[in-house]
This record gives sequence, C-alpha cells and structure tokens, in this order.
Amino acid sequence: MFIYLSILLFPLISSLLVGFAGKYFNKLNVSIISVSCMGICLFCSLIAFYQVALLRAPYFFNLLPWIHSGLFLVDWDFRFDVLTVVMLLVVNIVSFLVHLYSINYMGEDPHLFRFLSYISLFTFFMIILVTANNFVQLFLGWEGVGLCSFLLISFWFSRIQAIKSALKAFIMNRIGDLGLTLGIILVFKVSCSLDFETIFSLAPYLINKKIVFCTFTFNILNIICFLLFIGAIGKSAQVGLHLWLPDAMEGPTPVSALIHAATMVTAGVFLIIRCSHIFEYAPKVLIYMTFFGSITSFFSATVGLTQTDIKKVIAYSTCSQLGYMIFICGLSKYTLSLYHLGNHAFFKALLFLSAGSIIHAVNDEQNMYKLGGLRTQLPFIYSVMVLGSLALGGLPFLSGFYSKDLILEIIYLSHCFNFNGFFSFIFGITSACFTGIYSVRLLENTFFYQTKLPYKVISNIHETTFSMWVPLTILSIGSVFSGYLGSDVFISFGSDFMNNAIFSLPGNFKLIEAEFLPVYIKILPLILTCLSLMVYMYISLSYKYLYLYVIKNKNIFVFKLYAFLNKKWYFDKIYNNIISIELLNFFISFFYLIDKSILEYFGPKSITTNLYNNSILISKSQTGLTSNYLYVMNFVITILLSSYYFVTVFFQ
Repeated sequence: MFIYLSILLFPLISSLLVGFAGKYFNKLNVSIISVSCMGICLFCSLIAFYQVALLRAPYFFNLLPWIHSGLFLVDWDFRFDVLTVVMLLVVNIVSFLVHLYSINYMGEDPHLFRFLSYISLFTFFMIILVTANNFVQLFLGWEGVGLCSFLLISFWFSRIQAIKSALKAFIMNRIGDLGLTLGIILVFKVSCSLDFETIFSLAPYLINKKIVFCTFTFNILNIICFLLFIGAIGKSAQVGLHLWLPDAMEGPTPVSALIHAATMVTAGVFLIIRCSHIFEYAPKVLIYMTFFGSITSFFSATVGLTQTDIKKVIAYSTCSQLGYMIFICGLSKYTLSLYHLGNHAFFKALLFLSAGSIIHAVNDEQNMYKLGGLRTQLPFIYSVMVLGSLALGGLPFLSGFYSKDLILEIIYLSHCFNFNGFFSFIFGITSACFTGIYSVRLLENTFFYQTKLPYKVISNIHETTFSMWVPLTILSIGSVFSGYLGSDVFISFGSDFMNNAIFSLPGNFKLIEAEFLPVYIKILPLILTCLSLMVYMYISLSYKYLYLYVIKNKNIFVFKLYAFLNKKWYFDKIYNNIISIELLNFFISFFYLIDKSILEYFGPKSITTNLYNNSILISKSQTGLTSNYLYVMNFVITILLSSYYFVTVFFQ
C-alpha cells in the first residue's frame, strides 16, 4: 500500500511544502523539492504499472470512511486497475517533465514558488480523479482540476486578458459540471450507490428502465450517459463548450502543455472510458458522441488553418485530436481512444514545450509571421518541433500514425453500415488533411522565410538550457516509439491487456476487420495528406500572384471564408452578442420587475414607508375636541344598528 499511497501523497506534499514553506528556501532548493517529489511519484507509478498491468495484479483499497448518511455511503476508495495505471503513467511522465522544464522557463518569475505549488496540486487532483472508485471521489478530482486550471490560466493576474480567459474557462466548465452533477444524482437515484462496481454490474438490468419527466418518458441509461457526456463536453472542449481552450493560452506555456497533454482536457475522455460499462448500453448517446467528436475535429482543424499565434495553432490541434478520441468512443473503441490519448500526450507536450522554448528565446513574441528564419539560430528546437509536427500529422512509423490511421480505418468500417459512420469518416479524413497543412504552415512561418524580429531580439536568441533540453529529448523519444511499443498490447487482435477495465459489447468489436481492409484504404489518409500539402505549397509559393488575382477580381468569397475561419466560425460573437447580452438584458429586466418592483413594494421598504405615511394620517385625526369624538362614536353606532336591522328584516 505504501507504493500506491506515495503516488497520491507526494504531489500534495510538494504543493503544500512549496506553497507554504517555499519562502524559507531559495529557488534552487524549492526546485529540487518539487522535482524530487514528482520523480518519486513517477517511479512509484512505474512500479504500479509493472504490478497491475504486466503482472495482472489489480489493487483496490479502502482508506477511510468519508460520508455516511443513511443509504448514502461514500469512502475514500481507490482503484488501481490497468486503465488507472496507464493514465497515471501518462499524467506523471508529462507532469514530471513539465516540472523539470519549468525550473528554467519560470526561473526569472518572482512567483516561481506559487507556480510550482499550483502545478503539483493540479497533478494531485488529476491523480485523485483517475484513481477514484466512486463518482463522488471522481467529482472531487474533476472539480479540483477545474480549480487549478483557473488558478494557472490567471497566474499572471496583472494581465486583464489572463483574468478574462480564466473566468471563461471556469464558467464553461461549470456548464459541463452541471451535467455531470445531475448524472451522478440520477445514478444514485436508480442504484442507491455511487461505487463503480455496483453501478457497472447493474447496467444490463437498467436497459428497459424508464423515467418520466414533464410527462415525457425517457430511457434511464440514455439520460444518465447523456448527462455524463455533457460533463465530458465541457472538460474535453467539444464544440459548443470549446471556447475556453484556445484562450487558456494566456497562462504560462508549461501550463498549456500540462492542460493539453495529460490533465484537464483528458479528464472528459477518461470519464467516458471509465464508464464504458454504462455507455455500451446507451446506443443513442454513442451516436451523439460520434457526431460531436467529428464536428469538433473538423471545426478545430479548419480554424487552425488561419491562426497566427503559435500556441493557438497547437491548441486547436488539441481540440481536433480530442474530437478523434471522442468519436472513436462513440464507435465503442474505448481502448483505441486510450491508446491515442497516450500517444497524443507525448507529441502534444513536445509541441507546446518547443513553442515555449521559442517564445522564451525571442522575448515572448508569439506571432508566427514575425518569427521566421529560426532554424539556424535554434537548430535543436527546430528538430524536435519537426518531429512533433510529423507525429501529429500521422507520418508513418511515428506515434500518431499507429493510432490515428487505425481510427480512420475503424470509421471506414462503420460508414459501411450507417450514415453516422459515413459522416464521421468524411469529417475525420478531412481533418487529417488539414492537420498536415497547419502543421507545415506552423513550421514554414516559424523557421523559414526572413525574420521580422528587431535586431536586439535576434542578437539575444539562444538555445535551451539543460533543464529544458532533457524534457524535450525524452518527449521526442516518446513521440517516435510510444505508438510502436503500445500497438501490440492496446490494439492487437486477441490482446487482453486491459483485463476488463474497459467493456465493449461483442457486436461492436471490429478490430479484426480493420486488418483485412484493402491497402488503398489504409494509405488513403497519407495520400490525401500529401496531396493537400502539395496544394498548400503551391498556394504558398504563388501567394503574391493569387492575392493580386483575388484583389483584381474582387473575389469577396475568399475574404469572407478567411474571415469566417479566422474568427473561429464566429462562435465568440454569437455567444457574446446573442446569448450573453440577451441573457444579461433579460435578467436585468427580470431583476427590476421582481426585486425593484414587486419585492420592494411588498417588502420592508414599502412597509416602513406605508407605516410612516399612515401614522401621519392617523395622528391628524386626533383633534383633541370631545364633540368630534362623540360625533364619530354616534355615527359608527348608527351604522351598526342600521346594518343589524337590515339583515334581520330581509334575511330571516
């Protein structure tokens, strides 16, 4: 148990020690403490992977009771199965390398202690999420990574844009978290338990169970899975709730690498994979997942074609790859989604940390059109970024090739049977072509052409230091070999590596069919990517002539299309001008109607005013003359007697 508790506790110890006691140490000591704690955590994760995944010895333990109230029983219950240890390996490798990288990258920042404390806490909550054995504990980690992302995106809190981006991320995630919360409540209602084993074992018996809401009848499993999927949409930045992810680039670059490669955005994918035992019995939700994933992949790839910020291009590539992971889950290939998640973590962390090294070297300039010509000044960064971009584009025998091409093959098999698969196949293969284009565009504008940087910046360009060089080298090795090393255990036919940690119905298993597809289908993504790159290179070389041709012929469509993609399909404009402003105006009107009109009229303000005015009127009736009082008394007695006489005579 000591090994497994060390995985949980050392990131928390690092966060608390560096955060509260860091001011008593110098930067070197704080860096050693933080990196050492994460190194121990990574070493224990490797031991856990060996014991659980390779020796087939899953480990479950109940640490402490937490909430005991009637039937609501929740303990600190931890689950170390194959899915958990694979995720732990991915999270802790990336987190350790980001900690090591940050020592130099953030070395001049006066708030280095706070930064290291935040990213250690980020890792701790992600570990809590992936090791949870019940929904409440998972929700704690879920909310914890959301909190840490808010703290890290707004790390430079003196910048107004960083604060705005952090608030956008927090609000967008709260929308998704509402769906997850309702899903957990509904799970407890139908099963009286929140433990994964209990819920997963009950799933087949709930297939025909219905729930009535507002006179409408719904299948209970479809509703539960749909609510859980809403939570995944928010965390994994699927279309509709994706707006926070590109804006999260306002935080330091190591934060971007940690969020995009291993922690925040992978939480939604992990939730779906963990709950595969439930999702398999909700086929309608699987169709929605396929639809959302394919739309997200296509949308993000098109937007990435026109972005100029080097980090935002990589951010939209993350959105696109998350779309692949989600829609392959919609086709019940959860193991393949996990495999692509692991491969993606290596080359995406490599791309972000390489971009951070470039930004660090050129005095925080992020516009790729102003860089140019950096391949001679930064040859090492150029080499590793080319490697990461090729892995992202799916070049054969790099890590991205093994998982992404198989995803497209599975989609091709599915499109033979239904329209939903055909839709996903078209969008998936188009996204693969666009991925190659924006990857080459990023390299071309960053490392080639003539630089537009000031001479003072060019003269100070320097390569990375040792603490930044080592993480990039390790990630480069992972970007080359992770796909090859994991292909046999994750996706080979007959492999039982996952050992019941992931469930898929027998009718949804099509990996063996993918082995016998025609060769031209297998190489179709590569051919289309090469053709699209040739078209892009022609456009790039003929840019001036094409631009003059468009201007001369007043081709407004080209400019409208570019503006449409560059403005991210106008999602921000729609949200701000239509949804946010209209909702704000509605609630302001509602506030004035209810609060200022009704509540204040019948509330304390009206009562005090009326009492004061009535007391003045009553006081004026006190004349002090006996004749006036006798007159009023006689008048009242006369009215009462007349009323009594009228009632007795006419209603006897």
